[in-house]
Amino acid sequence: MAGINWTSLLSVIAGIALAPLLPGIISRVKARFAGRRGAPVFQLYFDLWKLWRKGAVYSRTTSWLFRAGPVAGLAAAAVALLVLPFGSVPAPLAFAGDLILLAGMLGLMRFMTIVAALDTGSSFEGMGASREAFFSALAEPALLLALGALARVTDAYSLSTMYGALSFGHWWSLGPVLALTAAALVIVLLAENARIPVDDPNTHLELTMIHEVMVLDHGGPDFAAIQYGAALKLWIFSTLLASLLLPVETGMPALDFACTLAGVFGVAALVGIVESVMARLRMVLIPQLLVSASVLAAVALLLTLNPVETKAGRPAFKAAQAGELQRPDSAPAQKADGIDKPTR
Repeated sequence: MAGINWTSLLSVIAGIALAPLLPGIISRVKARFAGRRGAPVFQLYFDLWKLWRKGAVYSRTTSWLFRAGPVAGLAAAAVALLVLPFGSVPAPLAFAGDLILLAGMLGLMRFMTIVAALDTGSSFEGMGASREAFFSALAEPALLLALGALARVTDAYSLSTMYGALSFGHWWSLGPVLALTAAALVIVLLAENARIPVDDPNTHLELTMIHEVMVLDHGGPDFAAIQYGAALKLWIFSTLLASLLLPVETGMPALDFACTLAGVFGVAALVGIVESVMARLRMVLIPQLLVSASVLAAVALLLTLNPVETKAGRPAFKAAQAGELQRPDSAPAQKADGIDKPTR
């Protein structure tokens, strides 16, 4: 089969196989901070295997939407994984504007979870669905603005091209822009994956739940699909952040792949540290946090929209990377009557 990028397929296989490791890494880091041994990092694999072998119980008040929610959500996460680059390794499905498809698939995954929760008729799950819809409406603009800033920096509109063009030189010349973008992505990662300080995935108090309360009535294979889909979602956001923080491109695909993989695991460890040193925010403060993420991403985008252009017509921030812009006090000298005179 000629023309197949086996490295791209390997990145998808790695996401499918290693995504359940991320929650295990987070739990192990939190246990270490608490002075405990903690559950093994492969705990989610054991849980998924146990859930797949169980049967599912459905209420008579639910319809086909309740059964379709987990499966459709997992399918949407799988499609999003196909357009996700892994560092400098391009995605198997790459085209201009695929970042919109990525955001759309994540939104579809969330929508199906909300619909399945509302289909139960439970007041608790309806409360969680309402919170999820409200907070996601604040998190999605931050994600799109952050990706828009990266598109502007790299002058590309495909995720694979955007992340493939990133390098440590961009951090040297456009450090503030990338730092603001990374900060916005960190907040979006915590919010979209129901992590502290936005939500607590281990809480048992229904009144404070956001995501977990929506899946209370699911069990067996359906709950396994939800758990696995959540792990894939965490893998997607961790990859976006790790590929931005570690834009490694050595020319050796295996080494680039290993560095990005280490970065993904490092992001999971970072999430564990955040959850260990911070408490959950009050519910009324979460919208402020999500709005701040949008503000950070918007400022990063505005910093790339410099109207000043060079003679070649290139944006000033890109010309600065290439060294085309000169300081005002370094203007070339002109000759007049045999005497070199600096231009004013």
